Amino acid sequence: MEVRTTRFGVIDIAEDRVITLPKGLLGFPRATRFCLLEPGDDACFFWLQSVDEPSLAFVVTDPSLFVTDYSVPLRPEQMSELGLSRLEDAQVFVIVNKVDQQLTGNLQGPLVINTLTRAGDQLVLAEKRWTTRHPLVRVGAAARAASA
Repeated sequence: MEVRTTRFGVIDIAEDRVITLPKGLLGFPRATRFCLLEPGDDACFFWLQSVDEPSLAFVVTDPSLFVTDYSVPLRPEQMSELGLSRLEDAQVFVIVNKVDQQLTGNLQGPLVINTLTRAGDQLVLAEKRWTTRHPLVRVGAAARAASA
């Protein structure tokens, strides 16, 4: 299927690669279909691109790459809503933002995706240990020069 984007032009993705978030994302309840764009084989940051809204895309990452003790506690009813019978079938992503020279992750609002059905949800964690702007990595001089 063809997906129109403002950042990457028209891209072609397989229908079975569409991720469905029935409740949408916080602040974007009508955006329910996305695709994950990988900039390279060894990338740790990805684009979560809306299939239906060309200008809506978020940088996401697997938080375990940056925060080793991070975990998302899933209650039995959340597992059921996501169609998960095993935690191993879930993939967690967080939305990334750039604040000054720091990349931060929304560890309080993780995205949990069932890798088998590609259905997911954005959760809101009650634990105050995690924030919406948890520091992940500083942007170095080399990265700034490359993006200039």
